[in-house]
Amino acid sequence: MFVFKAAVVGAGVMGGEIAQVIASADVPVQLKDVDRKFVDAGLAKAREVTQRQVAKLVEKGKISQEQADAQLEHTLGLITGTTSYDGFGDVDFVIEAVPEKMEIKHQVFADLDAATPGHAILASNTSGLSITEIGEITNRPDKVVGFHFFWPASYMRLVEIIEGDDTLPETAQAAATFAQQIRKVPVRAAECPGFVVNRILVSTASEIWRYQDETGASFEEIDKVVQEQTQMPMGPFRVADMSGLDTTVKVARDLHDAYGDRFYVHRAMEELVEQGNLGAKSGKGFYEHS
Repeated sequence: MFVFKAAVVGAGVMGGEIAQVIASADVPVQLKDVDRKFVDAGLAKAREVTQRQVAKLVEKGKISQEQADAQLEHTLGLITGTTSYDGFGDVDFVIEAVPEKMEIKHQVFADLDAATPGHAILASNTSGLSITEIGEITNRPDKVVGFHFFWPASYMRLVEIIEGDDTLPETAQAAATFAQQIRKVPVRAAECPGFVVNRILVSTASEIWRYQDETGASFEEIDKVVQEQTQMPMGPFRVADMSGLDTTVKVARDLHDAYGDRFYVHRAMEELVEQGNLGAKSGKGFYEHS
């Protein structure tokens, strides 16, 4: 299945970037949220990412400034911000990127089931919730699949394609094909706690979190060392901030419950979440965010 039009529900930190990724692959995309201010924030994120990308091309001499301006407007012109499902009647692929709470996912997927054509694939950007359970609220669980990006979605190449118990092989293959269409690298996996990447990532991060809790070492210094030694774009504490500390804590707790003490829940991170400091989405976490 070729995707001629897509949609993203949830214009938060991740949703705006996902919409930009889709538009930069020349696919029209609806970007929906419940409030216009969230939609506008998502559109602003898409503009920021695109401006950065075309500026690099100009700097490298690959395109002129005039071409960069045209490319910017073309990409942003493919993204339609909305607070309703009115434009969803002809979409082929929807990516849900709302908060990691099953009741919210269920409401969104019930709405999508009613608003989209029967052939449309309904995908979730969840980092750990059950795809099977998400799909149960719809009349098409065979067309529900996990489609998990990593932060920042505009930069990270990998997308996890997660199959629930009811997901048809054709659905998973179509999702993998769409990932390639938007220039991402798909990795397919059956549903399990942590999927693929978080089982690896949180296993590694657990040792760093445990060390920081036990020693009180500076998280800024740890991030700096890890970033320099591994050539990662950012260290584990900034990654957690950008991903959302509430999401990171939930994933860590779920993995600890599923796999035992080899997965660790960072105490200072739990305290930040209890205080309402969720990272980039709230403006403050381990770091201050404008």
